[in-house]
Amino acid sequence: MAQDLSEKDLLKMEVEQLKKEVKNTRIPVSKAGKEIKEYVEAQAGNDPFIKGIPEDKNPFKEKGASWLELAWSR
Repeated sequence: MAQDLSEKDLLKMEVEQLKKEVKNTRIPVSKAGKEIKEYVEAQAGNDPFIKGIPEDKNPFKEKGASWLELAWSR
């Protein structure tokens, strides 16, 4: 698609994109990083990768013998 446009059209598109981006509110990376860290720490209690899934609510739990029992039976 971009190959079908003239250089003037491409530059117009770039200017329009820059006009949109300049309106974005910006904050320092140090502040954004701190806010992200606080959010992640606040949500850690709800994260199944950190706290795990209760065995009775795990839809992927295999029925029958555990993998450890299967491994030792060989």
